[in-house]
Amino acid sequence: MFIAIAGTRCSGKTSLENYLIDQHGFTSIRLLHTHPSSQVVGIDALSDSPTYTNHNSDSSHERHRSTSSRHTHMSFLVLTNNELESPLVSPLVPVNSSRKPPLYFGSASDILDYTTRHWRTDFVTDSLTLRRDIAPFFIRPWFMLVGVDAPVMMRFGRSNSSNLEDFVRDDDELVYGVDSPNANTITASRSSTQSQAQPFPLSELTDATKLSIINAFPSIPTFHAHLDKLDLLDPTRLRPSWDTYFMTLATLAAQRSNCMKRRVGAILVRDNRILATGYNGTSRGLKNCNEGGCPLCNDPAASLQCICLHAEENAILEAGRERVGRNAVLYSNTCPCLKCTIIIIQAGVKEVVYELSYKVDEESAKRFAEAGVKLRKHTPTPLPMFSDQGEISAKIVRFPEGPRTAGVV
Repeated sequence: MFIAIAGTRCSGKTSLENYLIDQHGFTSIRLLHTHPSSQVVGIDALSDSPTYTNHNSDSSHERHRSTSSRHTHMSFLVLTNNELESPLVSPLVPVNSSRKPPLYFGSASDILDYTTRHWRTDFVTDSLTLRRDIAPFFIRPWFMLVGVDAPVMMRFGRSNSSNLEDFVRDDDELVYGVDSPNANTITASRSSTQSQAQPFPLSELTDATKLSIINAFPSIPTFHAHLDKLDLLDPTRLRPSWDTYFMTLATLAAQRSNCMKRRVGAILVRDNRILATGYNGTSRGLKNCNEGGCPLCNDPAASLQCICLHAEENAILEAGRERVGRNAVLYSNTCPCLKCTIIIIQAGVKEVVYELSYKVDEESAKRFAEAGVKLRKHTPTPLPMFSDQGEISAKIVRFPEGPRTAGVV
C-alpha cells in the first residue's frame, strides 16, 4: 500500500505519517527538493545497488542513471547521509531508532517506478503536492490519497503564527489558490497538459481522496486512537467489497431515473454476476415522468394512480423469472416498498441489500422475514472514479437519508 497525505497546515499530516511509520511499519518517501541534504546515497531502482552523489547538482543524478539498452528509464532512490561510508543510516533518524530511514527521490516519476517495483511494501508520503506529480498514481491499485483537516482555530493554535489574519490568508492560498499567480479554475475544457502544470489546490483534491480525516482531537494519543478505529490498512479501502461495488452501481443506476419524486436504482445479482439493472420511471414508450408522463408524481393532489415502474420492478422484469433462478441478490439504494417487496418475494430473490431507509421499512422487513428473504443495510464508502490521466472522470452522487412521502416512488 502507498498512502499519500494531503491536508491543510497544522492539521496533523506529520502525526498521521508518524503513526503509519511507528505503528504499522510504513516507510516514509520524500522528494529531494522538499528535504535538502548535503550528501545523499543513491540506489538504482531496478538493481537496488548503491551509488554515491551530491544532490545539489541536477546533472549528477543523470550521471548515475543506467545506460543499459534494456532499461530506458531508471528510478533514482536516495537515502540521506552525512557519512558516505555508512549508507544505511539517515541523519533524520537516531542511530538507536528502530524506525526505517526515509527514502529520498529526485522526482515523482522515480517514486512511481520504485513503488511499482516494490508494491508489496507499505509506503507513506506528504511530498506529492502537484497535479502533474500525483495524477499518475491514481490509477495504481495500491495507491490511496488520504485528506487531513482540522478546525481553523485549532490549527492556528498548533502553529507558530502570531497573527490569525496572516495564517488564514496563507491557508486560503494553499486550499483555494487565492492570491497565487498560478491560481486557476480547472475545468473540463482545459487541456490536460495545462491543468496538470498548475499547482494542485487542496480544494481540487476533495473528490480524489479515498478517506478524509478531521483531526479535531486535543492530543496526539487521542488522534492515534481514532486512527486505530478507522483501520487505514483495511484492504477494502483499495478494492471495494462486493456489497460496496454493487451498491455503488445501484446508486449510479439511480441517476438514470426520470421520476419526479425520488431517484432509485437497483442491481439484480447472482453469484456476484449482474443479471439486470433498473431505475424508477415511466414504462418504455411512455412520456418520461419528468416530462409530465406520470400525473400523480407531477401533481400529488391528482386522483390518478402513479404509473411509474419502481427500480426493483424494472430489474426483475428485465431479468425474468428464469434468469433470477436461485440465490439471487437484489441491491437497491433505497429499501423496497411493500409493492416491490411482494414482487421480489414472488420472483425468488433470496437476499435484499439496501442503503437508504423508507417509510415502510418495518412492514417490508416483516414480509421478507416471513418469506425467508434476508434483508440487510449496507452503506458503502464513496468511490472516486478516475480517467487514465488520473483526472476525476465521474462522481457517484450519494442521496441523503430520508423517508419517502405519500405518492413517492
